[in-house]
Amino acid sequence: MHDSALVASAMRPFAFAIVLALGVACGGGGGSVASNAAPGAGGGAAPTSCSTGFATPDPNPTGPSPAPLPAGLTLPSGFSGSVIAQVPSARELTVAPNGDLFVGTESTQVYIVPHADDAGAAGTPQIFWSHPQASNNGDAPNAGLTLSLQECALYVAGNTSVWMIRYRPGDQNAESAQQIASVRTGSVSPGSDGDVHTTTSVAFTQGSLFVSVGSSCNACTEVDPTRAVVLQFGPTGGNSTTKATRIRNGIALAADPASGHLWVGGAGQDDLASGHPYEFSDDVSAHAGEADYGWPNCEENHIAYVTGSNCASTIAPIVELPAYSTTIGETFYPASSGANAFPAQYRGGLFITAHGSWHTTNGSSAAIPQVAFVAMNGDVPVTAVSWSNPAAQWQTFFGGFQQGATTRIGRPTGIAVGPTGSLFVADDQTGNIYRIRPIP
Repeated sequence: MHDSALVASAMRPFAFAIVLALGVACGGGGGSVASNAAPGAGGGAAPTSCSTGFATPDPNPTGPSPAPLPAGLTLPSGFSGSVIAQVPSARELTVAPNGDLFVGTESTQVYIVPHADDAGAAGTPQIFWSHPQASNNGDAPNAGLTLSLQECALYVAGNTSVWMIRYRPGDQNAESAQQIASVRTGSVSPGSDGDVHTTTSVAFTQGSLFVSVGSSCNACTEVDPTRAVVLQFGPTGGNSTTKATRIRNGIALAADPASGHLWVGGAGQDDLASGHPYEFSDDVSAHAGEADYGWPNCEENHIAYVTGSNCASTIAPIVELPAYSTTIGETFYPASSGANAFPAQYRGGLFITAHGSWHTTNGSSAAIPQVAFVAMNGDVPVTAVSWSNPAAQWQTFFGGFQQGATTRIGRPTGIAVGPTGSLFVADDQTGNIYRIRPIP
């Protein structure tokens, strides 16, 4: 057995005692299995502490040994990757300080992968929470999620609702779930072309919950103010305001842990001039009031795609990727981390997962799936946008997902950094959960 595994085994009884003690601080005793609460039932009083530095008692046998990356996938020299778990239709990711990994999906279920950031094998994936309406699939996909240690809560976003699940250190099953917000509360735009987005993303930063909701069309004027926007809520819902508007589909939502700034990655409208508009990521917090990204009238650098539109006051994003990249997830790499910390040039940088396009140009995919890395200086990219070259700011970090013109062996979705510094990437085509680390 590896030395670290021996240490972990020896520490497990002690760690379990810590979990029991911290569980009281985070809203309850040692048990973690309970049924979901009905909407509005409440999740108990807000906890006063959600300490880090704890370990999880593993209720499952150790999962299978990490598998090598599928043939063809590539990483920079000095890194290695493995497949540590499989979760059907895996989407957004978030990690607990003990290394447990939460996985949103395209269904009504949220999974947990215990010990995902351990030295060796991860635990066997299991269902952490099933939506109360799972029987009729009424709120799928439950793809968006984020963990707030400030609130001791896991937030999960579905098609029409946002749920708050009280989290205690080491929980392996959801204990109490409360619906705290509703989205897509109005009708689909009467001008919709049928491209109705159903994903909702969440991020928690600076004491607020941010919720990004996709549009009801490719290009239209929304009649529902809770679509094509980023909304800001209090930690338990309520006090809703609009933080950003006219974003066609801002699936990628992330907070910079250094500054607390909120970032959104958005997909521009389809079927415009060849190669446009670019996909983007932008620092929403850098803009006072309600940030207007202009869709569908204005995109990119104040360019009008609807005749007669005034784009002077719309936002020109500061990070750009090629058209049709379809950014699904993004995360900032922390300035410091643990035993698997990336080299210094990656710290503080932004990783973006590009799902790739279903569009083709001259028989080839319009954009390939990949994980891109953007070097950052705080909340400003080291390389400024080049409006003539959407590949100038970033480099491919995790690639090889597309073989030839259209054949794909995976499509990256969620992305997150573990407490030891591991980078986790989800893949909804294969269900793979990849773990990437520097080679010692």
